[in-house]
Parts: sequence; structure tokens; C-alpha cells
Amino acid sequence: MAMFGRYSILVLDCMRRNAAPAAAILCLVGAVSAVVFGQFSDAFKESRDHPAIQYSTRETTDAVAVLNERVRAGQLDMSFGGPRGYLDSLLKALDVPVESQTLVFSETSFEPDDISPSNPRALYFNDRVAVGWVPGRKTLEIAAHDARQGVIFYTLEQSATTAPQFVRNERCLLCHLTSATSGVPGFVAMSMLPLSDNPNEYAQGWPVDHRTPLVDRFGGWYVTGANVPRVHLGNVPVHHVKRSYTRLPAAPVLASLPGTVDSNTYYSPYSDIVALLVLNHQVHMVNLLTRLGWESRVASDQKGNGQARVTNITRELVDYLLFVDEAQLPAPVRGSSGFAEKFAAAGPRDKKGRSLRELDLEQRLFRYPCSYMIYSPAFDALPQAAKEAVYQRMWEILSGKVTDKVYGRLSRADRQAIVEILQETKMDLPQYFRM
Repeated sequence: MAMFGRYSILVLDCMRRNAAPAAAILCLVGAVSAVVFGQFSDAFKESRDHPAIQYSTRETTDAVAVLNERVRAGQLDMSFGGPRGYLDSLLKALDVPVESQTLVFSETSFEPDDISPSNPRALYFNDRVAVGWVPGRKTLEIAAHDARQGVIFYTLEQSATTAPQFVRNERCLLCHLTSATSGVPGFVAMSMLPLSDNPNEYAQGWPVDHRTPLVDRFGGWYVTGANVPRVHLGNVPVHHVKRSYTRLPAAPVLASLPGTVDSNTYYSPYSDIVALLVLNHQVHMVNLLTRLGWESRVASDQKGNGQARVTNITRELVDYLLFVDEAQLPAPVRGSSGFAEKFAAAGPRDKKGRSLRELDLEQRLFRYPCSYMIYSPAFDALPQAAKEAVYQRMWEILSGKVTDKVYGRLSRADRQAIVEILQETKMDLPQYFRM
């Protein structure tokens, strides 16, 4: 399955260079461009407030909603201090590692004048939450993955108060509910090409995930590490350049942030390559889980109408879960922030010490090509019929029943290891996985 198609999508006319900044609210995971090139499944077609979904009104149980209630009830104090305001206590409360720091300097965001190569926006994430922070900005931006409702967006005012409150912000859906998110509220990671000061030019870029070749990733992002392949678009200015849409033969090498960035402002002088690779995988996995859950609930509400869409998205999700179309790394990768070690240590392990969070980083991202997001609350909250369909399709592939050429990249050893790990770490695994 090719990552880039031959079509483009006009997402927002207001994303033009001379547009009002409020048009691009809370693009947490990347800069959403006006012209987007990419390959997607057909998007969710119903309203987000369909009776089976009720995105805007149904109570949520995401990590930020739970945190909000704890603060409101006086069970948790959020401390405010220093140039980062609430950021320190927020990351601690949400169990988001500072080692996950990645930095994006493209300007297509809320209040874009705050963001520049010398003052990049920092993103911190775990499996369920992403937190965006720009030094000097008066708000923190938070996106939380609710098990049923998809990604919920919040802002937190950076002003000291006894009981700070997270405010839900659906304006973010201008960028975070598009074809790039499969038509559901979700994450989107973008790669941008350089853009001049010509006010008639549109930003040019595309959404990325683990299927995107490295040569097309990281435009508008800093990329640091002990060993980073130079075939990517990062570490190069993407605004106010002399020539638009140009690619350098090789990306500048950065072991840490350049001197133009005050690294003391941030937790570390890194925008870690391994964190970026994991993030690229996770954003689309989150959206696929939401899409399958929504399609299944709507089909059930409509007495089975729409079941073909459920079947199609199930197959797409399983292929993505098993990294069937993953782009090969062009060279070994090594980070330097400590993220890789922190990430790998977090997952459940089988009796042999194996984990789906174990990184490979030689030719592919993970040692065992099955996403750790199979342990997520969103996977567990899938409607029962949908989850059974996912497991059934997984078993067809892992058992070798499906012999399509595309699955040939999953070696026999890979398949056996994945099944054995799941047998000991995924409690609701169907019995036929244990035969």
C-alpha cells in the first residue's frame, strides 16, 4: 500500500500564510497544512454527534477528565511556578515522561507568532495523552484519548489559581477532524516543506505515520539523537525561506538542539528521534481505534447497515497493528534523551522477558511487529463484535492462514513470538490463540 497518492485535499482555505491564527487551533502533534498529500481509507461519514456517538455531550473518562475532577474535588493540588507554569505538575499528574520531548517549529498553529526555530513548541506524550507547551504562551494544550469517544481537546490557562480547570475546546477540530484523522477526532503528525513569504502560497505538507518513508518525515521538526539517518526533512527552516518546496541532499546533523534555542528553557536539549518514530506510529493507531469503535457503534444502531465499512476498517487496523506496510529504516537509529529506555521499560513482559514495547531500531521500529496499543483502554473498549473481528483477522494472519504476499514480511519467528507474548500478556485473548 503506497503511502502517498496522487491527490491532494484542501483542508482549510484559512490556513493560507496571511490567515488569522485562530483558524488553526491546537495542532498538538504537527502543523496542519492547507494542501495535504496522503493515502487514507474513506473517512467516517456520520456526524460526530450521531446518537450512537454523541462526541460533544457524552461524559468522558479520559485521563484529563479524571484529573479535572480530582482537582475540583480538592484531591490533588496543581503547583504553578517558574517559566513553565503548570507544566511540571501536569506532566507528573498524567504520568507523561519528560524524555518524550519533541520540538516542532513550523508556524501553522494557534498563535503562530509565538513559535519559531528559536522558540519551538514542545510536545510530551504517553500512550493516552499529549501535552503541548510553547514558552511564553498563556495556555497549555492537552489532547487525551478517551476509550470510547476518541481524542478530547483541552486548554489550561497558565495563571496561578487555587483550583485550575481544564476547559474542553472543540475549535481544535478545525484541524483535528479531517480526512487526515479518518474523519474522527484524532491526532495528526505533519511534515512540511519550506515556504517563502509569498502571501499567496499555501503551506505544503502531508500527514505521516510509520508507513511514511523517512525521507518524507519531520519537515518543521527538530530531530536529535546519537545516530540519526540524514535522509529526512527535519532541522531545516520551513518559513521565510528564499526558495519554497526545496529539499536538502542531507538533513543537518544535530546531536542536541542548535545554539539558537535556549535549551535551558526546556527539560532537555533534545527532540529525540526515537520519540518521534514512536509518535509517528501512535497517532494513526489512535485514529484507527476510534474509527473502528465509531463505525461499529453506528452500524449496530442502524441494525447492521454499514457493516462493510466495519469490515474494511478492521482489516486496515489489523494491517497497521502488525506493521504490514511499515517503511524500513534506512540506517540504524539511536536516541539520546533516555526515551527509548523509558518507553521499553513500561510494557508487560512474558516469562521470557519479551515485550511488544521492545525496540529494534535497526531496520524497523519494534523488535516484535505488533503494536503496544493493543493494551490500550481504547482497544479494550471496542464493541465486542468489533474486537472479536480484530482478533479473528489477527489470527488469520499470524497463524499463516492468510497467504497474501503483503504478509510475507512477517517472518514465522515474528508471528510465533507475537502469539506467545500475547498469550501471556493479553488477558482477553481468544482461546484459539492458545491452541
